[in-house]
Amino acid sequence: MNTSAAQYTAQNIQVLEGLEAVRRRPGMYIGDTGSRGLHHLVYEVVDNSVDEAIAGVCDRINIVIHTDGSVSVEDNGRGIPTDPHPSNGRPAVEVVLTVLHAGGKFDGSAYKVSGGLHGVGVSVVNALSEWLEVTVCLGDLCRSQRYERGKPVTELSEGTPTTKRGTTVRFMPDSEIFEEMDFSADLLGGRFREIAFLNPGLAITLVDERTERTWEFHYEGGIRSFVEFLNRDKDPLFPEPVVISGERDDIEVDLGLQYNDTYLERIFAFANMIHTIEGGTHVSGLRTALTRAVNDAARKGKLLKEKEENFSGDDLKEGLTCVISVKLRNPQFEGQTKTKLGNSDVKGIADSIIYEGLVAYFEEHPEVVRPVVEKALRTRQAREAAKKARELVRKSAMSGMSLPGKLADCSSRDSGISEVYIVEGNSAGGSAKQGRDRNFQAILPLRGKILNVEKSRLDKVLGNAEIRTIIQTLGCGIGDDFDPSKLRYGKIIIMTDADVDGAHISTLLLTFFYRYMKELVEGGYLYLAQPPLYRIQKGKNVTYCYSEKELRRIIDGQADPSKVSVQRYKGLGEMNPEQLWETTMDPQNRVLRHVEIDDAMLADEYFGILMGDKVEPRREFIETHAHEVRNLDV
Repeated sequence: MNTSAAQYTAQNIQVLEGLEAVRRRPGMYIGDTGSRGLHHLVYEVVDNSVDEAIAGVCDRINIVIHTDGSVSVEDNGRGIPTDPHPSNGRPAVEVVLTVLHAGGKFDGSAYKVSGGLHGVGVSVVNALSEWLEVTVCLGDLCRSQRYERGKPVTELSEGTPTTKRGTTVRFMPDSEIFEEMDFSADLLGGRFREIAFLNPGLAITLVDERTERTWEFHYEGGIRSFVEFLNRDKDPLFPEPVVISGERDDIEVDLGLQYNDTYLERIFAFANMIHTIEGGTHVSGLRTALTRAVNDAARKGKLLKEKEENFSGDDLKEGLTCVISVKLRNPQFEGQTKTKLGNSDVKGIADSIIYEGLVAYFEEHPEVVRPVVEKALRTRQAREAAKKARELVRKSAMSGMSLPGKLADCSSRDSGISEVYIVEGNSAGGSAKQGRDRNFQAILPLRGKILNVEKSRLDKVLGNAEIRTIIQTLGCGIGDDFDPSKLRYGKIIIMTDADVDGAHISTLLLTFFYRYMKELVEGGYLYLAQPPLYRIQKGKNVTYCYSEKELRRIIDGQADPSKVSVQRYKGLGEMNPEQLWETTMDPQNRVLRHVEIDDAMLADEYFGILMGDKVEPRREFIETHAHEVRNLDV
């Protein structure tokens, strides 16, 4: 750690504006009050500790999910200043926790770069917590203060003697604010793993007291280790990741890349530790540099024939696993989710640093170039085949054959209210067609399991009849032709049996949408229908149950369980049209699970593990998550 860092005192804390209306309009500050907003609270507190690590004054962060539902974050950084703030004479730590956008990140004196600057500040966490306790160990004292719903209820304590250093924040999210109060250790761990990879030497521990599980994230290899981790269930085309680092005009660029034998591109881009899922100028610079460098090396090594055209950026996407991280003083974020880097100067700097690094690496390691070029040539041929396949889909649409015969369309042409059910099997499809509301509900029955797109190129994907049927039904195209404005339905609902086969079909469909129509997932169009597992009848009263827990609760509540008749639904086809409508399709009664991506890297990892070629990672995943199974079909 760098113990000679700039002094961090109350003078570094700048007050930009007061804390108002956060509790009244929490969505404006944390996005929503569901699971995503809940987890954002933890990230906001952890970001402050990460900024201490970036400044070189912290090498350990401990996060605990406590059994009471609260979360604590402890670091060994400098400690939030406790001396009186010049603006009002109150302890600086109190100002940080009660004034929106009060912190030491705005003038650059305490922090050169900051990941937390994109957020809303720990004061919002305080405002949206039932209670929050902060303990600061600074100098030779540990001092504490407690807040309730954003307001201090104690003074900052006089303190107890200590040799420790750092800040601990423990908070309980407010159940009056949040609809969801259950923290996901996997989701949090995914984010903390990213942070540990991007900060070599920083050790992050996550403890879940609810399950007595502990994770330790600590990677001295940095981005090299990151790429190796991402490719651990793949077969790389060359053994060692290419790693490039450089700095120009106060902008740091770090890159790690390695090709594998799959057909998908995976680029994970970060700016000041923020996962820029929509890319931005740093990714644009990377693409330009990679294309130029590979073409130069291919020409120099005579791997491209004289008459052959240079590779395009698209030719070099297939099988690329890449992590790019940039650090800069004043990041500008834009895009739909505010996670697209917009700083124009970053593109040229990233381009030049990466290009020069790749040229030098390829000269020293010519054996790396050949498999990349060979894969790019195969990709180019496959892209031509995919282009022809897309042309066939487009021509059938233009010739009036755009809607497949098996589709039972709805009468409404208003995508704002219309919805399509993608249904497993003809039997269930028949019931759904009879039971639906024809005004706004369309039914598309599928025959069997669709292609596993995780193991297939786009040309093969487009050659699959069931997938072509889905593409024609939705109307928004795929790949280069994708246009979300042409989507014919506002809701796409996957409806499968509540058994192992149904879960597999559902996962195959989710994999297809995530890999080839990700915008529909990110735009919130995708849903999973949840048919009931049981029909319970007592006399003339009928109740439907959607889980084993719900079944036990209802049966245990009966005076005489022997008079209760229980029917277990193995498949959708066992329900008549009226029952299917009442339980699974009627907007007044149905249960729909909205498909959302809280963590793009975690989603990518899970799809790769579950649908990829390697068996061992899949076995590990099943063993780790077996306790979470809700409905086991045996």
